[in-house]
Amino acid sequence: MSIATILTVLPTLRQLRKHEHWTREQLQVHQAQALSHLRQYVYEHSPFYQRFHNGLMNRPLSELPVLTKTMLMEDFNDLVTDRAIRLEDIRARMSTPQGDQRYLDRYWVTATSGSSGQPGIFLFNRVEWATVIASFARGQEWGGLKVDMLHRRKMAVVSSTSSLHMSFRVGLTVQSPWVSTLRLAAAEPLSTIVQKLNDFQPDVLVAYASMARILAEEQHAGRLQIKPTVVFTSSEVLTDETRRRVEDAWGKVLFNEYAATESGGLAAERNDHRGLHLFEDLVIFEIVDKYNQPVPPGVFGDKVLLTALFNRTQPLIRYELHDSVRLAAEPYLSALPFALLDGIQGRTEDTLYFPGVKGGEVAVHPNVFHQVMDTVPTSGWQIVQDVNGLTLLLSLVRGSFSDELLVGKLERALATQDIIVPSVTVQRLEAIPKGASGKAPLIKSNLSAVSTNGHAE
Repeated sequence: MSIATILTVLPTLRQLRKHEHWTREQLQVHQAQALSHLRQYVYEHSPFYQRFHNGLMNRPLSELPVLTKTMLMEDFNDLVTDRAIRLEDIRARMSTPQGDQRYLDRYWVTATSGSSGQPGIFLFNRVEWATVIASFARGQEWGGLKVDMLHRRKMAVVSSTSSLHMSFRVGLTVQSPWVSTLRLAAAEPLSTIVQKLNDFQPDVLVAYASMARILAEEQHAGRLQIKPTVVFTSSEVLTDETRRRVEDAWGKVLFNEYAATESGGLAAERNDHRGLHLFEDLVIFEIVDKYNQPVPPGVFGDKVLLTALFNRTQPLIRYELHDSVRLAAEPYLSALPFALLDGIQGRTEDTLYFPGVKGGEVAVHPNVFHQVMDTVPTSGWQIVQDVNGLTLLLSLVRGSFSDELLVGKLERALATQDIIVPSVTVQRLEAIPKGASGKAPLIKSNLSAVSTNGHAE
């Protein structure tokens, strides 16, 4: 990490620590002031928002229109607040990435994988990027890793090595003599990953949730022999069984984090392990149904509307994230002023749709599948929907296990959802197939038709 970056990140992190001692009322005042300043700046510098919020500039946040990724990318050049930024120039640079070099010498660029369509591209200036770095540092501090220049740490990161992935960009920035980092592509052969981890012996392990479970199984089998003092998971749904297997391997050292390419860290787990506390001093986080109406605590929403309070370069006001999350039934009981999330069941795309017994379509949410599949003694699983029904992929099943009993259990669970239960088959594999980034989603639909309710399947 450069001296200039350190001098920007550390004061930001110190400020974030102070926010953790606010009352809920102080936090709400901060949000209102930050939102007002953001909107004032945006209305002066973004032609897109001048049009998009025309006639609404004095209206409450809840009355503003929702910004989708498609809209953001179609109007990219008008949405950003620096008129020198050109999407076509960024895309040209993306084809030949050059380490940590910045666009126009002042903007860090990240991009989504584009697995649900075209990639989203997001820019941050130095102050904004320092806030992103600080957001991740906060999550690590909550897991017990304080920023410490006196003791050297060894951190292994098993995720994407794409040069535009958020975790990779953050990793390039925070490289320093105080943290020795081994970056491994989750898409590499498992035997290679295991060997490199054994050779490196990390103190800290950071991995996709699915990879953390696979590595825990390798530890149980004796092939992996590491002793991390803390494990961080992110980017995928962390199921109860995955947590149990990781903790069986290394102790109660697992901390889950929730982040987005669009804004960095969004929420993190503390040592009470009650859920993830939202970083509401950095973002306004609206959990809504498919009609963009708020859902109450204790209920999963269909999506999230994200307002990043700190980003002036590429403002996100009520930006649509296809994440299904849930506030705790009593979200404000901790000593922190931040609301508590107690459930993340994946992206909206993880919800599968089936013909209903009374006609129409019925949505089956991921938790229905999680509750059944997490009973399987396996190192990993995936449900794939196609025109022939559902295929249950299982990797490295332990002991004697009946595929027929699993099929029956899932069919009974699906029958309670008032759907016409599809054909269900089981396929055993050595490893669950991964995408280009190394992720192995738990639920995947290969259907491409658009359903009658407009949901792209």
